[in-house]
Amino acid sequence: MRIASGKSTNAFTLIEIMIALVIFSTVIIAIYSTWTAILRSTKVGHDAAADVQRERIAVRALEEAILSVQMFQENIRYYSFEADTSSDFAALSFVARLPKSFPRSGNFGDQAVRRVTFAVEAGKDSRNELVLRQRPILFEPNVDEDENPLVLARNVKAFTVEFLGPRSQDWEPEWLYTNQLPRKIRFSLALGLAKGNTSESGDAITRMITLNRGPIPSSMQVGAPPR
Repeated sequence: MRIASGKSTNAFTLIEIMIALVIFSTVIIAIYSTWTAILRSTKVGHDAAADVQRERIAVRALEEAILSVQMFQENIRYYSFEADTSSDFAALSFVARLPKSFPRSGNFGDQAVRRVTFAVEAGKDSRNELVLRQRPILFEPNVDEDENPLVLARNVKAFTVEFLGPRSQDWEPEWLYTNQLPRKIRFSLALGLAKGNTSESGDAITRMITLNRGPIPSSMQVGAPPR
């Protein structure tokens, strides 16, 4: 005896399940790709903004130090103005009377007259960094300051310095007179802005600074270091 049923059984076939899984996976992948792209773009934007901010801080530190430069003829060996433009990146070292607002001034107390050195060096990730080292004029270099300089800017693509001497008719690419100060200094700093897997150089910031003073004669020197 057969019992007939008027109801049919509804069920998904294996092919329908596989199609649904493919569609679901595609949607998940699309969402993940979009989210990853958003995160990557956000990181690039933050890195670019950080580079711009660091570039401004570095330029301000350079300007502030150069405008505060000091040189006394009586003790020229302490106050030499040194510039190295022979390599890919320039380097500067000179003595300045720095304001309390200058970076790391709190580490030196009342020692406002310090030798400052700006140089570009390879960082831990092999990217070029503009670093600043300081030491009071009569003190030996501090080991911590020497080994852990202040990083003013990362991803440095260009750092150039030019000089205008008292009798210069045009900008000079080097300065060999350590016992003299140039009349004007012009420097340019450019940082690399990361884009994808490549690095492209950002616009360079250029500043021209007129030195307000030349070497101070010995007759006007007060509290000079001993000879």
